[in-house]
This record gives sequence, C-alpha cells and structure tokens, in this order.
Amino acid sequence: MGIDRHAAQSHAFAHPALLQVEGSSLAARASEWTASLDAADSELSLLQSKIDDICFGLYGISDEDRRSITEGLGSGAAVDDGSEPEEADDESDEDAEDESAADLPGLTAELVAWAVGVAVGRFDVRLATGERQPPPEPDPFDPLPICSPGMLTGEDGLPVASAPPGYPVAWPTDGVLVNDEGHPRDLVAAVRSVFDVVFGKDSDAYWQEAASILDPKGHDLRTWLSKSFFEYHIKKHSKSRRKAPILWQLGVPSGKYSVWLYAHRVTGDRLFSVLNDIVRPKVRHEEDGLSRLKAEAGASPTRSQRHDIEEQEAFVAELKTMTDEVARVAPLWAPDLDDGVVICLAPLWRLFPQHKPWQKECKQIWDKLVAGDYDWSHMALHLWPERVVPKCVTDRSLAIAHGLEDVFWQQNEDEKWVKRKPPEENGKAGWQPTLDRLVVERASASVRVSLHALFNAPVASGRRGRQREGGSL
Repeated sequence: MGIDRHAAQSHAFAHPALLQVEGSSLAARASEWTASLDAADSELSLLQSKIDDICFGLYGISDEDRRSITEGLGSGAAVDDGSEPEEADDESDEDAEDESAADLPGLTAELVAWAVGVAVGRFDVRLATGERQPPPEPDPFDPLPICSPGMLTGEDGLPVASAPPGYPVAWPTDGVLVNDEGHPRDLVAAVRSVFDVVFGKDSDAYWQEAASILDPKGHDLRTWLSKSFFEYHIKKHSKSRRKAPILWQLGVPSGKYSVWLYAHRVTGDRLFSVLNDIVRPKVRHEEDGLSRLKAEAGASPTRSQRHDIEEQEAFVAELKTMTDEVARVAPLWAPDLDDGVVICLAPLWRLFPQHKPWQKECKQIWDKLVAGDYDWSHMALHLWPERVVPKCVTDRSLAIAHGLEDVFWQQNEDEKWVKRKPPEENGKAGWQPTLDRLVVERASASVRVSLHALFNAPVASGRRGRQREGGSL
C-alpha cells in the first residue's frame, strides 16, 4: 500500500484514506486505516531488520559490536557538547502534522477537502467509486508525473477543461462556487453531491457523521466549510513557510457569505463575472428580503422583528462593502500563479476578513508590492510599468523576468552580459524614447484609476464600523 496515495499534495495521491479502506462508518474506516498503517510500519521494520542483517554480515561485524551499534542508534541519548540545540527543520514539523492527521477528525477533514476538490473539477471521483482504477505505482527512479493519479485528467495526462462524457459529478468550468444555500453554485450542495455519488444510499449517514465530527456543537458541515475549511486548506498547502492555497475564499466579516475561486481556473476577468453574475444579484436578493421584513413588521415591529431587521440590514451592508471592493479590484487584477499565490492575492487583501492571519499576510505583501520590493513579479509590471520598466535598464534579472533582456542587454565577445548602448534619436543617445514606448504599451488607464480608488478605499472595521486606510500611489 502506498501511504502517500492518501495525501492530496503528493504526486502519488489517488483518493482519501477513508476511501481506501472498508467500513460501515467513518469511525470504522478510520480504525481500519490505522490498522493498515500499523501493518505497514511492521512490514517496514521487518525489511529494515533484514537489510541490517545483510549489512552486518557483509562487513563481518560481531554480535557484540552489532548490539553496541544497535543500542547506540536506538538510545536517543544526547551528548551535551555545550552547543546550542538545533532547531527542528520544516520537514520534522510536516511529519508531526501528518501523524496528527491520522485520527478521525483529521481523516474526515481530508475526506471533505477531497470532495471540495472533486466539486471544482480537480480530483476524479471515479477512483473512489471503482469506475476507474489508479495506474500502477511507478518504479523508484521513474520521473514524477505532471499530475497525480487522483486528478481529473484527459488522455494527454493533463487536467481537463470540462467534464468527460458520462462523468457522474457536475462542476463549474470557471472554478467558482459560493457559500449560499439554494444557489445553483452552492459549495455545500456540491460537496453533498460528491458524497451521494461515493456512498450511494448510505450518503446521508456518512454526511451526518462527518458533520458531527467536524462541527461537534452544531453538527453542520456548512459551518465547518464556512469558518474552518480555508484555514485547514492553507495549512495543508504550506511548506517551508511557503503558502500556496489553491482554493480562495472571498467573503464578508461575519462569514455568512463567501465566494470560492479555484486557482487553476482563474483568469484575469474572473472577478468581473463574480461581480456581475454572483455578488450583485445576491445583494439585490437580500435587499428584497430586507424590504419584505420591513413590510411584514409594519409601523410597530415587535422586538423579534426589530432584531431580524437589524441582522438583515447588517448583512446587506456587508454584502455591499464586498461588492464595492470587488468592483474596485476587478479592473486591475491580473493573477499569474508564477508570481506565487500570496502576491496574486495581495490586491484582494480586504476580501479575506473572515481569516485575519491570511488577510494580514496578504496586506503585508501588498505593502511590499507598493514599495517596489517585488518588482520582478508580473503583478508589479501590470500595476506600475512606469516604475518597473526603467529598472530593467540596470537590473538584468528584472529584464529577464519581464521579457526585456534583449532590449537592454547583450553578450560581448567574452560572452559576458553587458548593457546595450542606448539608441540614438535626433542625434542624442538615450533610453527615454524606448522607455516611454514600452511603458505606454504596458500601461492601462483603467488600472491607474482603479489603483487610485483602491488606495483611497475605506477598510471595514467589524461588521458595522468602517475606517479609511490611506496610502499613496
């Protein structure tokens, strides 16, 4: 059994651990998975012992020396040489995290996260139903596959743009889902449809059990997906202090509403479709609901009615704030995953109020982008070409990053890279005409206007108060 076949971030991933074993419940499956891990550990220990026997025999090591070596390696005794203890590396932390995930809540979260991946078209549900068999495990020295066996791919081995004929789960080709009960793109309903396909007539029992495990108080998977899943997802997609979540939750501070984007289907105009097709209709729908509440309450609302009206007013205000922010950012957002996820999302930092640590990190990266610390990024060139392009004259690495190396640099007779001599125009040598042309080709009036609006936009402070961020271009 390939243990890595249950880890969604592994090149060997097929499907979650709880779907690789049998059992009448998630708890029973978790016990079976733990037993299979114990059996694998025992087998590895036996193999290691056999290897040790062969090595000791080849080197002619006596039984007494073997005992000394074995006991020394296994004692774990530390020698105090007066030096500072070394910090545990990131790999050790990840091993500990993997071990902590091998319990019922961790395995259940892994299952639901996989179902979300199926719901956006990332993973192939047919591996879990048996309709498709995973490929055989590669040899140790075979090249790693482009996509893991668990991903939904075509005959070319690459991710598909749409569901193949007869595929049992419908998913949005633009990678957009919403946390909005009753909406055709509702995330929770999409995840539930995956459970229905995988567990069939027992899907309701598995769904309720998963809800009770992940949300012990309310037994509601919508609550976990709304308030806890993004944090779980970030942790699973972080390594060596590099954070690269591929599912992005844009929402309101209360957590009552959010839009989910799948990174690998995001395009530069995605926020426009989110704004016009999802968020604005949602605002209108909730405004209609507020009007109905006020009409039903009349001139003398009861205490309960006043409470409902105030809650609805606060929710509508949150949605309007979110709508305003999406409208501000949409014209200037040009995501490029080669920049890294955090830089891609930095301009959207206000849209992560439900997860403060992530919002803070995105805001910090945004401030550094503004300051010019990441001028190698595509985002920086898109937003500030008048600042970035001139730097390429003196910084070859920037010129390479932005495809301008041949414009400003050349190899001399010794094959060393040197600056090109500036061209002559009207009898004068200088780069300014070239720079002006390159900047104009890359500049956008709408981006400039949107940047100005973004720097002067208010920042939500809680659900009701707002304050201005400030800033400059």
